[in-house]
Amino acid sequence: MTANDSQKARLVSLIKELSVKYGDFTLASGKKSSFYIDLRRSTLHHEASLLIGHVLLDLLEEAGFLPEDIDAVGGLTMGADPVAFAIMQAAASRGLDIDAFVVRKEAKDHGMGRQIEGPDIAGKQVVIVEDTSTTGGSPIQAAHAAEKAGAKVLCVAVVVDRGDVAKQKVNQAGWKYLAALDLADLGIEGD
Repeated sequence: MTANDSQKARLVSLIKELSVKYGDFTLASGKKSSFYIDLRRSTLHHEASLLIGHVLLDLLEEAGFLPEDIDAVGGLTMGADPVAFAIMQAAASRGLDIDAFVVRKEAKDHGMGRQIEGPDIAGKQVVIVEDTSTTGGSPIQAAHAAEKAGAKVLCVAVVVDRGDVAKQKVNQAGWKYLAALDLADLGIEGD
């Protein structure tokens, strides 16, 4: 039994209640699905957000990524944004200094012209986060952008893995893939 088993159980309950929907859906990957996990309903919920931050921090530590060795967390806007903020706040509650950053799909064509917003991540150790992943496309795009900005990507961590090819593709791209929850945890049979 790990320290966060009760937190993880409560998080599963909230995600089932707030985020799991059944019907005919087209995912961001273009794939069709009989269910949709609208995780923003949970990542932007007052209780679930806090739980997500703590569960992911514990997941990272259990996988050998000590929170004190992580400088920042972030990913592709918009799904990753509340996840990164949740981890940042959970870390702060533990006395840890982990910043958050946001990766745009493309660099802005005005102002500073940045693709990454937030603290400068050049030379920093970062974790790429995502709410839900099917193919791994969003976290891979964010990881490449972070490396281009000079960061060292430690791993990719997602709240819910849909059990498709995300882990395989992220691993093939050279990063370890961690997921706090999978479909079985949520009582969902895959498509």
